Amino acid sequence: MARVPTAVMNLIHRFPRLPQASTRRRRSGTRRPAGPALALTAGARPRPWVRALGLVSVVLLGAWLGLLVVGNVRVPVGPMNTTMTLRPSFTGGTKINVSPLGALQLDSHIAPVRLDVNVDQLDPERSRALVDHPERLSGLQDEVTEDIARGTADLAVRSCVAVVTGAATLGLLVYRRPRRALAAGGLALGLLAASGGTAYATWNPDSVLEPKFSGLLSSAPSLVGDARSIVTEFDVYQQELARLVTNVTKLYDATSTLPVYQPDPTTIRVLHVSDIHLNPASWKIIASLVEQYRVDVIVDSGDTMDHGTAAENGFLDPVEDLGAPYVWVRGNHDSLVTQRHLDRMRNVHVLDDGRARTIAGLRFAGIGDPQFTPDRTQRTGAEQSQELAGARLASAIRDQRRAGTPVDVAVVHEPSAAREVDGTVPLVLSGHLHREDTEVMRYGTRLRVEGSTGGSGLRAIEGDHPDPIETSILYFDRDTKRLQAWDSIELGGLGLTTAEVSRHLPEENQPGADTSPSPPGNSPGTSSGSPSGTAPSTPSATPSHPRS
Repeated sequence: MARVPTAVMNLIHRFPRLPQASTRRRRSGTRRPAGPALALTAGARPRPWVRALGLVSVVLLGAWLGLLVVGNVRVPVGPMNTTMTLRPSFTGGTKINVSPLGALQLDSHIAPVRLDVNVDQLDPERSRALVDHPERLSGLQDEVTEDIARGTADLAVRSCVAVVTGAATLGLLVYRRPRRALAAGGLALGLLAASGGTAYATWNPDSVLEPKFSGLLSSAPSLVGDARSIVTEFDVYQQELARLVTNVTKLYDATSTLPVYQPDPTTIRVLHVSDIHLNPASWKIIASLVEQYRVDVIVDSGDTMDHGTAAENGFLDPVEDLGAPYVWVRGNHDSLVTQRHLDRMRNVHVLDDGRARTIAGLRFAGIGDPQFTPDRTQRTGAEQSQELAGARLASAIRDQRRAGTPVDVAVVHEPSAAREVDGTVPLVLSGHLHREDTEVMRYGTRLRVEGSTGGSGLRAIEGDHPDPIETSILYFDRDTKRLQAWDSIELGGLGLTTAEVSRHLPEENQPGADTSPSPPGNSPGTSSGSPSGTAPSTPSATPSHPRS
């Protein structure tokens, strides 16, 4: 018999033991993998650094979710309502959002958390308290400082609760072990405390000297002065800010006390506004006038914006809630981006290319300004382009008349374009000049130029005397669709608290006036005297309003 090698014999002797091992596993009810599989299972067990990385990920995600859900506080700072929030960040710093104008960033600290401050709105009650008690203005600076300190303390407490709760909740969901959940919450609190300590240690109060502006605030240094000057003369700026708050509050109050005109129930009432130029106070004034005068339709003859950028679109949000249909044409400060945004809004009717719309019983037609000059530059051929746009509108109005749907009111932005529709429509509305004017043109069309309903916007601070806020209420006969009267409303600009309303009647509607034949396409109203409810007044095409 051949001798079998020792290695082969050893291999043979091993095989009988395999079934026995398998039998023992079946008896015990436990399936254990063979040697190589056992080694693989041992290698798949998470290493300590992997477990630590997983815990850190859970802590960071849970803390971020906690801050996102409940980590903010609403803080009244002086007469303003603000919202303070902590957010994870690689660079730290402070971001102040002033919607819709943009934001400014301060390199205030270096830490993995950033402080966000959103300026929400002006609180009317606290502002009115400043008006009623001017002696409080001297303590406004200390009040603001105390409000910020109190808000920061509240934010710190809420943030601690938010990160601990978020990390512990997520840890419990992931690990399903209370101990791990508590460990996640404790680690989150430690990270927040370390971040707060780092922010405190790197706090840079001089960061306000070099803010970084974004959005429309990019031009803020040129508008309000050098940042270093603002800091070194803070007392002066604080007083000016308090005056601004006071005057805006008085401006709002003035609209609530305007005299109310009660016209004939059939009269169509149109509120004409123009050149708002991003003044947020205008929306409050317009809404007040719509309610008091029971306005049927609002007509905006352009320059609602200042630069026509998409960043400004949020400024238009109140338009949908003004309480009346909003008819709008593009001005030279409004872009096609602005026009498309308004065209998508509920209750807004954009007029362009001579298209006509019937709103509240009147048929309107208009055309947008052919020029887009947000920087106020004078381009070559500007006058010719205005005349061409006006001629296109006049042609469209003639087509409407031939089709049996005559236009009652034409709307453009610049008066030079409005003059081209003379003789084709009874009334044309425009703006652009930032001053009120009225005239009956050569072929019988009445031109109404509205002043700036925004008080020229930011330009109000450029001159020595602020521009007034001007608007008007137009009264139309529902049967003839002709202008019967109009009220010119003037509110004092920044620093002024006057409110003045004057009544005007077209010449043909004045008591004792003879009704003369009108030119083709321009048959004025035939009623004489003032509409029902009007008080006797002296008509004037260009009334003189005192500045006080």
